[in-house]
Amino acid sequence: PPPLLEPLFPPQPGASPGFAERVRQHKVRLEWVRAEPAGLRGAVRVLNLAYEKAVSVRYTLNSWASCAEVPAAYQPVGPADGLTDRFAFLLPLGAVASEATLEFAVRYRVAGAEYWDNNEGANYRLRGRQRVPPAAGLPQDPDSTAWIHFI
Repeated sequence: PPPLLEPLFPPQPGASPGFAERVRQHKVRLEWVRAEPAGLRGAVRVLNLAYEKAVSVRYTLNSWASCAEVPAAYQPVGPADGLTDRFAFLLPLGAVASEATLEFAVRYRVAGAEYWDNNEGANYRLRGRQRVPPAAGLPQDPDSTAWIHFI
């Protein structure tokens, strides 16, 4: 089975108290992430500063020796607060080594400015961990289900 990506941060920052205030203060914040077979799926919340905006996620699997960036897609059915927008992303990771560490940061470009959410300078990090296959039943003694009849 493919390795499991284990977040080294709370995977749903958007559920924590004060999240809306952090979005207002920093302009962009990761809302949640979820590891799936197709990759890492997540959502980002941004302060609605202008109609035109671009959100992307920059990530690496080799401590920034190389990196890739994927755009996040605007979600039309977004938060009802009228102040923020939600963008969704999928990092297509393919086969991630079980000992690999995925790091990423979110970039928000709007009205000639650029804002980043890099988990307060630590980047968002997920560690690859090998899935434990379901434990096979103990080898069964072929005679363990036999009846013994004494006369």
